[in-house]
Amino acid sequence: MSDLIHLNPTLDARDYAGEFRRDGVVQIFDFLTPDSADRLEAALKTATPWGLSLSDAQGRGEWLSPQALQTLGRDGVAAKARVALEAARTSFGFSYLAYPIIEAFLNGRDPGHATHALLELLNSPDARDFCAAVAAETGITKIDAQATLFRPGDFLTLHNDTGVGERRAAYTIGLTREWRTDWGGQLLFHDEAGDITRGLRPQFNVLTLFKAPQWHSVAPVAPYAGAPRLSITGWLRDDPPVG
Repeated sequence: MSDLIHLNPTLDARDYAGEFRRDGVVQIFDFLTPDSADRLEAALKTATPWGLSLSDAQGRGEWLSPQALQTLGRDGVAAKARVALEAARTSFGFSYLAYPIIEAFLNGRDPGHATHALLELLNSPDARDFCAAVAAETGITKIDAQATLFRPGDFLTLHNDTGVGERRAAYTIGLTREWRTDWGGQLLFHDEAGDITRGLRPQFNVLTLFKAPQWHSVAPVAPYAGAPRLSITGWLRDDPPVG
């Protein structure tokens, strides 16, 4: 299945490691071969059973599967969305569509899905070692992944990806082909005072790799945005692999 998705064979970690070391973030354009990026985009747009990822009153995450959304109904989902909005006013909160790639892959759901092939690629020696070399991180054991789709009104507030120390760097693979900057949805980096130091607009077939922990957020998507904000996100980790 990994034959479906391929890394750009011309990439050299030495071309990006210096910028990552200096700035704590680097963007790598044309990360995947063009056919691979097209295949992922098509899968996310037409063949992905999206659920809803959102925060509770304590900022903890919950993923509601398509079946759970149907069971809850419009009023039940709206009640949970209100809780996420209230949490976001004063602390960590988020709401967006998500597809848990690792869980689906390990449980044998959606066989042949293009994101599963991407997961296998990211954990192959070539891709894992490339990302680890850019980030100057030794001991990376795995790269996890989820797919995300931000609709108008979706958001992810300020956080730093600390985890419990196993997250050595964070990444996004942008799969948003056309995006106006006034539609929001930028990946924003913040200093300790909360000021924005850098903002990166959604793009297509771009790997953004950044240091963890580091304060960042995703700007809310504007109500007039004309396309979905699609990406794959996750961390380079050094905890033991599953299995």
